[in-house]
Amino acid sequence: MTIEYKFKENVIVNDVMDYINKTYGSHYAKTKNYQATEIIIDQGHGTGFCMGNILKYAQRYGKKEGRNKNDLMKVIHYAVIQLSQDHYKNSDDVWYHNCEDEHPKKSHKDWLDNQPELKSPLIEKYNNS
Repeated sequence: MTIEYKFKENVIVNDVMDYINKTYGSHYAKTKNYQATEIIIDQGHGTGFCMGNILKYAQRYGKKEGRNKNDLMKVIHYAVIQLSQDHYKNSDDVWYHNCEDEHPKKSHKDWLDNQPELKSPLIEKYNNS
């Protein structure tokens, strides 16, 4: 079935992924073990940080540098980060959202047994030092 998107959602989602991929090569991600956002989340301030940045860039849109596409990309990226913390953090959520349609006959336990343990990069860094 082909979906005819009315608002170019397929193009926009691809642009968002390109933007997010570029952030992994930016100066914010130069440290390979962790990003500053991960430290903020690990310290328990992730929701405030993400929601604050969503508000900041949403309010800035149209004011600084006009209708700057990057401001909206930042809003979406911080929303994705917040979604990852609230709705995709444990393996049950990842299973449900990523694999249910792809592997309907595979048991959830089988899938879980083949997944890496979910850990905070910051905790791993300290455990390995």
